[in-house]
Amino acid sequence: MSHEAQHAESFERVYKEVFPVLFRVAYHITGDKIATEDLCQEAFIRYFNRATPLKTIDDAKYWLIRVVKNLSFNYQKRKGREQKANVKVFNEPQPRMPGGEEEYLRRETSRMVREALEKLPPRLRSPIILKEYGGLSYKEIGKILRITEGNVKVRIFRARNQLQQYLDQEGIDVS
Repeated sequence: MSHEAQHAESFERVYKEVFPVLFRVAYHITGDKIATEDLCQEAFIRYFNRATPLKTIDDAKYWLIRVVKNLSFNYQKRKGREQKANVKVFNEPQPRMPGGEEEYLRRETSRMVREALEKLPPRLRSPIILKEYGGLSYKEIGKILRITEGNVKVRIFRARNQLQQYLDQEGIDVS
């Protein structure tokens, strides 16, 4: 098998395994599915074009999560007010149909949690998104953010407390 064929096969394996996690992480930072798809693709393009391949799938996963996290936060910064306006427009409450109240409440709660997440500083938002939506362990998050596992736990604890304060102000209980 040629080197190019091995590289393509390795890339495909990493793509299949890591894409779902990248998508969840980017989506919970941006709140925009189309932007999330673009950001994930950009991360994989950067991975494919790396001069030196990463040795393991885990190394690739951590590298890609770091890249997509940074791309997503940069996207958020660029979009700023425009992004928030779009999120509000697309998340306007839909007319409730009989029996659809539960779905309406779930969507509304999800929107409020996303808005509360956006209020967190990035140093707290990153670890909580990686933990809750990326499904990563404290150790994996530490590797991605290049901080200690203990620091990850502290940041997640603080993020959860701040989120709860924001949600309490809105009268939302997500426990």
